[in-house]
Amino acid sequence: DKRINGISDIRDESDRKGMRVVIDVKRDGIPNIILNKLYQYTPLQSSFGVNNVCLVNGRPRTLNLQQLIHYFVGFRHDVIVKRTEFELKKAEERAHILQGLIIAVDNIDEVIALIRSSKTVDLAKKGLMERFELSEIQSKAILEMRLSKLTGLEIEKLRAEYDELMKTIARLKEILENRGIRMEMVKEETLEIKAKYGDERRTDIDYSSGNIDITDLIPDESVVITISHLGYMKRTPSVEFRSQNRGGRGSRGSTTRDADFIEYMFTATTHNYLLLFTEKGRCYWIKVYDIPEGSKTGKGRAIQNLLQMPSDDKVMAFIPVLNLKEEEYLDNNYLLFVTALGTIKKTSLRAYSNVRSAGVNAITIREKDKLERVVMTDGNSEVIIGTTKGQAIRFEEGKVRSMGRTATGVRGVTLQSDDDHVVGIISATEENRATGTMLVLSENGYGKRTYIDDPETGDPIYRRTNRGGKGVRTMSVTEKTGKLVALRYVTDNDDVMIITKNGITIRMAVEDISTLGRNTQGVRLIKIGNKDSIAALAIVRDGKAEREEIERLDALEAAQEGMEGAEGEESNEGSPVDNNSGDDSADSSVDTSASDDTKQDNSEGEEKA
Repeated sequence: DKRINGISDIRDESDRKGMRVVIDVKRDGIPNIILNKLYQYTPLQSSFGVNNVCLVNGRPRTLNLQQLIHYFVGFRHDVIVKRTEFELKKAEERAHILQGLIIAVDNIDEVIALIRSSKTVDLAKKGLMERFELSEIQSKAILEMRLSKLTGLEIEKLRAEYDELMKTIARLKEILENRGIRMEMVKEETLEIKAKYGDERRTDIDYSSGNIDITDLIPDESVVITISHLGYMKRTPSVEFRSQNRGGRGSRGSTTRDADFIEYMFTATTHNYLLLFTEKGRCYWIKVYDIPEGSKTGKGRAIQNLLQMPSDDKVMAFIPVLNLKEEEYLDNNYLLFVTALGTIKKTSLRAYSNVRSAGVNAITIREKDKLERVVMTDGNSEVIIGTTKGQAIRFEEGKVRSMGRTATGVRGVTLQSDDDHVVGIISATEENRATGTMLVLSENGYGKRTYIDDPETGDPIYRRTNRGGKGVRTMSVTEKTGKLVALRYVTDNDDVMIITKNGITIRMAVEDISTLGRNTQGVRLIKIGNKDSIAALAIVRDGKAEREEIERLDALEAAQEGMEGAEGEESNEGSPVDNNSGDDSADSSVDTSASDDTKQDNSEGEEKA
């Protein structure tokens, strides 16, 4: 069923010293997760429930642990009472017989004469009972007594046994009269059983209702998720992508097959759920830590191997989700869908909270259309939709009513021509309109930031309209810039990651990107080689703090290397040192200087602003 991935080999290394099974984990596998899945899906660990239904006073009851102990202690107490009563009865019966035998021994001559003078056993028994005031049981015991019991030694044994029985009877009566003694006996006998039969527990008592939460075994780390045009997906720690200056050539990113390129790239954390939406309107779920980890240059794994998705469908949008079980979170968040031909739909996140391995219908797609992007919103924001022709429309989210999971939606934007289509959608709240900007990027590497509202007056730079219009210009699209390919919301604390179809990536600080007017073409953000173009844009939230931490660690590492180098010079006593070892940094060969065209584009954009 492919429930357990990440195992490369299993070896049986058992010998006379004991059992040993070795499981080799693949390079991208997480040992704790694999072990937990082996516990869950194989006989490596077996779990069984306990149904504590017991008969209490003849009636069935379900008992908790405290009640079980209470009734068990009561049962042990009753056992001790009944056992003591039984032992007391036997002791008293034996003492009664011994008492008669001692009377007979003390009067042995008279007893013998009486027995010899009796014609039958019954007459002898009756005579003993009348003469010595004995019971029938005592008389019978005297008649059955062997002559060997009349020796002096045997007589002493009878008296000693009688005395011991009287002590036992007194002790047993004390037990029956004193509850404290009985409860102490329960404790002592339980400890005796433990000492005699107790050994190490071979099973574990699990007080939880289910299996171990795998999420608890995994650190919550920021990762970059990339998906190629041919459907290969991987996650990479975001620290592998170092920040560079605007206008640089970038560094080598993913290694892709011929005719393949990175098409989508976004950030998430390992504890997130990932909702994946396909161009045909299906929704699938996967946990981020279940996505295979790979290096920045790694290819990844085919999505079809991770999801039960048909081969003729293609993933188009992704939403990292914090929690699919918290009621308040589900009720206060919505998903906004926008298709390539401008249809928009709004649906509650709750409609997508029931995880199914085979996926569900997320939106009904019209003929010749496809799903383009999906964003999550609180239900009270404003919506901005951008198109390849450089247009953007802004309207209130409330103009799109919440619909069912399989609804088609309504008109969101009117396209200018047949070759025009939607490239992005932003959910802009009142707070992020004041603190952030809108970033646009063209296919030839030109980009800029633009305020949604004027930061000084608060007047809208992108006027509000009704949904379904053509919108206003957000970027001057020319032959030099190429078509608009991305539209995102950013803040000064974020970083931007750009990747080309040839696999070149660059990461830069948002605050290094110029803020220009709405009707400008922007500045060059990345140099594009021949027959190359932009494939994807991702935003690293709070990338500034991460970048500062990386710089701090780099400085600390450099200082440590400097100290080690100084110690090496002293130990070499003046021996020559090779200072031409080169720079091991992954970005050492990156051209971070802007070209003349870049400077010209920058000034041109500022003049237009």
